[in-house]
Amino acid sequence: MIHPQSHPAVFAVLLLGTLGLSACGKEQAAAPAGPGEAKTLSAKTMADSLYAVMASDRTVYTRLIVNRLQNEEKIIKASEHWKDEKALPLPAQMFRFGAEMVAEKNAPFSYSLQSLWPVNRQNAPKTEAEKTGLQYVVDNKGQNYYAEETLGEKKYFTAVYADMAVAPACVTCHNGHKDSPKTDFQLGDVMGGVVIRIPI
Repeated sequence: MIHPQSHPAVFAVLLLGTLGLSACGKEQAAAPAGPGEAKTLSAKTMADSLYAVMASDRTVYTRLIVNRLQNEEKIIKASEHWKDEKALPLPAQMFRFGAEMVAEKNAPFSYSLQSLWPVNRQNAPKTEAEKTGLQYVVDNKGQNYYAEETLGEKKYFTAVYADMAVAPACVTCHNGHKDSPKTDFQLGDVMGGVVIRIPI
């Protein structure tokens, strides 16, 4: 059994899956369910709910683990070479590890952390929806981007949410990294985006 605290994103999608998911990305009002009936949620509601879990977990790890232990108490550092250096994984690495584990479970969605200024080039946007969405959340602080796209022969609901610099550790890491294309981030800046893709 999956415990909600050990795999919150997976638990969230399983919970949403039991309620049902509409086949379109448009918002629908959920009608009261009768006995034995499931409520229907839109792809947007599912994406927003998943993002709420992901963003909370990411912020908690960044502020309470990395920033506290590295920047405030100076006990252990975070490093992209965390295994060799016996350090903490970077918040972006933790996020990717979670996304990879969810993919292994064949969950009905995928997610990734991307940026217009990626330290790692594999995190650059590839589709038009990703590029447009990442620029949109930079230009429209506090707003999300939603689109439908067809990849291969499948249609997807794609949502992009701003990934913010929530702690000094985010800023110092990106500004000081030798591979960072942008070195003037400040606390609270949009550094990239979380892209959630749901087949519809």
